[in-house]
Amino acid sequence: MFRKQRAALTCLIALPMSFLTGSPAVAGTAGCGPDPLPEVNAADFPAHPAIDNKWLPMDPGTRSEFSGTVTDLSSGTPETHEHRVVSIVTGLTKKIDGVRTVVLWDRDYSDGVLAESELAFFAQSRHGDVWLLGEYPEEFDAGEFTGAPNTFISGLDDALGGLAMQAHPREGTDAYTQASAPSIDFLDCAQVVERKGSTLKIDEFNPFDGAAAGHQQKYYRSGVGSYKVTASGGDSQEVLNLDKTIKLDARALASVNDRAKAQDRHGYEVSPDIYGQTPRAVER
Repeated sequence: MFRKQRAALTCLIALPMSFLTGSPAVAGTAGCGPDPLPEVNAADFPAHPAIDNKWLPMDPGTRSEFSGTVTDLSSGTPETHEHRVVSIVTGLTKKIDGVRTVVLWDRDYSDGVLAESELAFFAQSRHGDVWLLGEYPEEFDAGEFTGAPNTFISGLDDALGGLAMQAHPREGTDAYTQASAPSIDFLDCAQVVERKGSTLKIDEFNPFDGAAAGHQQKYYRSGVGSYKVTASGGDSQEVLNLDKTIKLDARALASVNDRAKAQDRHGYEVSPDIYGQTPRAVER
């Protein structure tokens, strides 16, 4: 799923991916609203993961393509780059923090060149909330792999999962935590801005990041999920629109599963202390 900008990357994934320049002020107990950070309780999740929240449905084999631009304002002279994201709900599951999750595979392209490939892990509780429980984002420079420094897994190294989408989002409610990983200075916050009929608008931000990060607005449609992303403020401003969504056939999904499993295996070499502590991703 689409995440806010972190560091100097011009990537926006899924939830990829929240690329924020953090601050030492981010503490393990920090949250986004008046309530304490949500706790992951494996008993709240079914043994067989399924995500049918109408605002963020994740049916295996769903492939969504987004396109838009990133405008970099950090140098004083605006630079605009083409941006494309391909997001696929795989047929894989992976256990994170005791919870069996759905594996999302996102690829992020800047000016047609791969900038990031991410595995993200989501699960829906019995109450209908969709949780984000971890991300393994591999980064690339000019198409060459450079590492995965922004990996986080709920339950490891003080990282905690959070709410990617509430079961019943409502206007006028407090901001809530989507995920927290203090070791990589990562805190994702969200607040419902508007809900009208079949559409929903959510504002996302990092309260510790200052004006350089700005805010990101994500738009959702009932039964579809995310269909538009805009930005306000910040040095790197993203605009994305959903171009198309298709359902992969069994052969295409099997190919996707193989490629996602290859990245999963690679993660054990790249991040042995964090990602390497998780069970392997497996097919349903």
